[in-house]
Amino acid sequence: MSTALREKTGAGVRRVPPAAGPERAAAASKPIVSDLRARQSEVIMFTTQLSVMLDSGVVLTDALEAVSAQMRAGVFRDILVDVGARIKNGESFSEALSVYPKVFNAMFISMVKASEATGKMGQMLEVLSTYQNADAETRKQVKGAMIYPLIMLLMAIAATGSLMFFVLPRFTKIYESRGAALPALTRLLVYCSNLLANPEFMALVVTVATLGFWGISAWKKTESGQKTLDWIKIHIPIFGPMFIDAVLTRNMRILATMVNTGVNLLDALQVMRSSCDNYYFKSLWQHADAKIRDGCQFSDALMMAPYSHLIAPGIIQMLRAGEKSGKLGFACDRISIFLEKQLQNSIRTATALIEPLMITLMGLIIGSIAIALLLPVFRISSVMAH
Repeated sequence: MSTALREKTGAGVRRVPPAAGPERAAAASKPIVSDLRARQSEVIMFTTQLSVMLDSGVVLTDALEAVSAQMRAGVFRDILVDVGARIKNGESFSEALSVYPKVFNAMFISMVKASEATGKMGQMLEVLSTYQNADAETRKQVKGAMIYPLIMLLMAIAATGSLMFFVLPRFTKIYESRGAALPALTRLLVYCSNLLANPEFMALVVTVATLGFWGISAWKKTESGQKTLDWIKIHIPIFGPMFIDAVLTRNMRILATMVNTGVNLLDALQVMRSSCDNYYFKSLWQHADAKIRDGCQFSDALMMAPYSHLIAPGIIQMLRAGEKSGKLGFACDRISIFLEKQLQNSIRTATALIEPLMITLMGLIIGSIAIALLLPVFRISSVMAH
């Protein structure tokens, strides 16, 4: 063990000194797991640099020291220092990494463990670095597709708020000073504007929203909540196919990377299941794992598993062909490339469909407010005439 273990607390990061004497020996026998986290970009950079240095013939401990020295001071640098110290104290690289599961996931640790057995850690880390970069790019594309409608929605809210809180009250005062009754649509908007300006009403809204957010967050952690929300994700119009393609792309990429580097299929399925955050895909992989342990082929297990409709028949046929030829990893790699292109098409389709929908929605909202503002203006000439 290292001389100090950094643990994250509510106030930040603190150092916990090791126990001495018998207490230290007892503590050393217990597995220690840290809740520390690091940015994905730091992990990718570390994997790439370590791969290059190991391929150049640098010893692992020296490579870790060199990489950590290049990192800027922070949590991840302290993690690398601690990992290097653990290796010098006799732990394997995979055992040292497993102390930080929030930084190095199950896939990372499994591939490092496999490379320790084959003696090809540099090549394994290079493959892992390629996967990490591709996975980060996929996540960036999905987030980019989600940010666009959010920006459009915020613009609609800003435009609506400025019209209702600044423009509408002035028009109302001018019109009411002429002694005429406001049209029904204008009165409705004025009522909404006054209601939103009421501190008591807004306090009630904030309270209800806070309690609702807390309730949904707690419900989301239950099995029924996760099932419901994940069902909505994969069935929602426009975004549903994009979510399915994103999950399948990541899972097939994990499977291809691990199988091609010598990891057992069952171990790869276990990593896929642990890294998948969708209930239905996780259940699919779990049942497929059980069928494989009963003696079924991977493709047959997928066909018999529940929610197998989430995977296109063509993909299952490609997996079956890969199994028959003994090139399952190659087949998974080709499938991941195909799914990545399909995901890009799904993102483009979603963006192309969202744009006119958001513009239409903004037009309806702002147009309704504009009509409510102009209706009194159309009548003001008759009011002034009287």
